[in-house]
This record gives sequence, structure tokens and C-alpha cells, in this order.
Amino acid sequence: MTFEIIRPDSYAKRERKFFKKHPELIKQYIKVLKLLSLDPLHPSLRLHPIKNKYCHSISINMQYRVWLTLKLMDDGKLVLIDVGDHAIYGH
Repeated sequence: MTFEIIRPDSYAKRERKFFKKHPELIKQYIKVLKLLSLDPLHPSLRLHPIKNKYCHSISINMQYRVWLTLKLMDDGKLVLIDVGDHAIYGH
């Protein structure tokens, strides 16, 4: 099963801004999202819930991550929320 990754307009804007600052991460980010669509629970993604938030996080690398909501049980959709470094949400 392949999971559908949804990039709302609000996320797409954050994504563009992030990659203007970090163009060196684009290839790695693409690989992470491809793996996410194939297996959201793959250990290298380091998927985990964000405390006191209604979302989860996956790692691009040890410094940067993507926040997302998981709708795996309902319809197999993964909605991306934000992208940035690990300190943004205090986690």
C-alpha cells in the first residue's frame, strides 16, 4: 500500500521558505517523503508523536524534521503541517 501525502497550501509555503534557506537538503527530503509514502513506520524516519500537539514528526536528518498528521487508520492520508528544525516545537 502506498500512502497519499497531502501538502496543503500553508505547508507548501513553509516548504518553499525552508528550501530557500536549505537547498542542500532537497534530495534528502525527497527520499524521506518517498519512504514515508511507502512505509510511514520505517525506523529511519524516526516517527514519533509530538507531546501536547496533535501531530507526529519524522526526521529529515538529526537537525531538521517534518511535522505531519497521520490518518493511517481512516484513509491512508498523511497531511504535512510544517518543516523546520527540531527546536521549533520545543521537542
